[in-house]
Amino acid sequence: MNRKELITKYIEFFKSKNHEEIKNSSLIPENDPTVLFTTAGMQPLVPFLLGQKHPQGKRLVNVQRCIRTGDIEEVGDTTHHTFFEMLGNWSLGDYWGGKAIEDYFEFLTKILNIPIQKLAIGLFKGDKDALKDLESENTWKKLGIIKEKIYFGERKDNWWGPAGETGPCGPCIEIFYWSSNQKVPKEYDPKNKNWVEIGTTVLMDSNKTKNGTFIPLNQKNIDFGGGFERTLAMLNNSTDNYEMEIWKPIIQVIEKLSNKKYSENKKEMRIIADHIKAACFIINDGITPSNSEQGYVLRRLIRRAIRFSKLIGIPKEKDLTTPIVKETLKIYSDYKLNEKKIIDELNKEENKFEKTLDKGLKEFEKMSKNKKIDGKESFLLYQSYGFPIEMIKELAKEKNIKFNPENFKAELKKHQKLSQTASAGKFKSGLADNSELTTKLHTASHLLLAALKKVLGNEIIQKGSNINPERLRFDFNFDRKLTEEEKKKIKDLVNKEIKKNQKITKEEMSLQIAKEKGAAGIFDDKYSNIVSVYTIGNFSKEICTGPHVKNTKELGNFKIQKEQSSSSGVRRIKAILE
Repeated sequence: MNRKELITKYIEFFKSKNHEEIKNSSLIPENDPTVLFTTAGMQPLVPFLLGQKHPQGKRLVNVQRCIRTGDIEEVGDTTHHTFFEMLGNWSLGDYWGGKAIEDYFEFLTKILNIPIQKLAIGLFKGDKDALKDLESENTWKKLGIIKEKIYFGERKDNWWGPAGETGPCGPCIEIFYWSSNQKVPKEYDPKNKNWVEIGTTVLMDSNKTKNGTFIPLNQKNIDFGGGFERTLAMLNNSTDNYEMEIWKPIIQVIEKLSNKKYSENKKEMRIIADHIKAACFIINDGITPSNSEQGYVLRRLIRRAIRFSKLIGIPKEKDLTTPIVKETLKIYSDYKLNEKKIIDELNKEENKFEKTLDKGLKEFEKMSKNKKIDGKESFLLYQSYGFPIEMIKELAKEKNIKFNPENFKAELKKHQKLSQTASAGKFKSGLADNSELTTKLHTASHLLLAALKKVLGNEIIQKGSNINPERLRFDFNFDRKLTEEEKKKIKDLVNKEIKKNQKITKEEMSLQIAKEKGAAGIFDDKYSNIVSVYTIGNFSKEICTGPHVKNTKELGNFKIQKEQSSSSGVRRIKAILE
């Protein structure tokens, strides 16, 4: 079975179960500052999981493109990927666990013809805050899963969420597949890596409060996420995801460029293929390489791919990225990726890195004069100049320089700890917890966009936003610095509308009618056929899914703190409510 066949079978099956297909969201989260990228199909649905009515109903399905950066270092094995697609289906306060289990089981065994003996299940064992999931156990047993293939796990394994400190969460059901060609064992063993997780169903029934207690949710949801690449490998009886048709043409390009075989350079070739593919999708969704946030992740991926290309002998005069992009675009032709834009950005970054590499070699020469390189120096080569640990080892050996890799690892661990702390902090705010202050600032961002259009021109569009309880950050297309007079006009227009005590009204309508009514939005494949339109008096009309206040009088005084460049042709405003 190939990629397009699996997507079609999955979508059509859940449509037959009265689910509506929703659009594939951008990799750059809209109205969600809690993460840099869309990491799961449920992420764009947070407002609806929290109780907001979805315009397409209570049963939804899609295959969502995702980026996960937490395990970049794991890429290189058979199953980890930075970019991947996720099978997803949801019940927003409609059906519950029994039906969710039965539907997915039917899809696996009747549509995909997976033998039942190759399946195993992980359930929540219960603790002081929540009961053991006996209800799910009974359903799986009725379907024919024997008790030896049902495992009860701790909260760290079989409980999902919340995404922030507070919010919706619940026990989860993990579905495992025996991926080996060896005989299927009679019992499930969580330590046996031949059992590969292919899907997880979250029984979203609780809300974690600020004081750490769990209370039942008014709207109980089902959130299913399935590993597309792993499912595809399972269907093709392969233990290596990179042997699938969604990777093989890319691997063949790398073999040709390096004049080496995949069988002898698996890790390096997997990393190159994975990172360039992920870069294609990130660039296509509007991100360019930089030293912050999404741009930094993109830069790191590209440079890591180029580093590994050197390790397998691809010379710098060969264009690494262009042939890989062309194969990626053929595989994912349904996404209609922007080939020229992707190739231009990758080539620019590739050329920059070649220069950085030369500077790093000169820095190495300076450092090694005392015939020793310590942990901080080696980490500088890694972090600032993109040197892999393997290259530092080789250079040190060639020049007879003392180098202890353990010192480097200590510095790397220290850096990762800081990064994890920063990431944790990012999860503590924003739309994931639907806080009152975030809701106010999000509503204010509607007024800001409308004011920008009135002062700078109707061609202004939103290029991104990041909102937390402290401030809003709003990016928009404009090619110069705003004057003080323009900033004052924008601020005054927003405050004038706030003082009018305008009601915020919500309507659901077709995308075409929203366009005809002049609603702000980018009219491409981003939206579903039915959209939510929020109107503020005669001032603002915008397609949106985020939370809003009921009246502008709740907002207070709007103040612009800073206006600056975000990237080429994009300006950024930071503002607060007092």
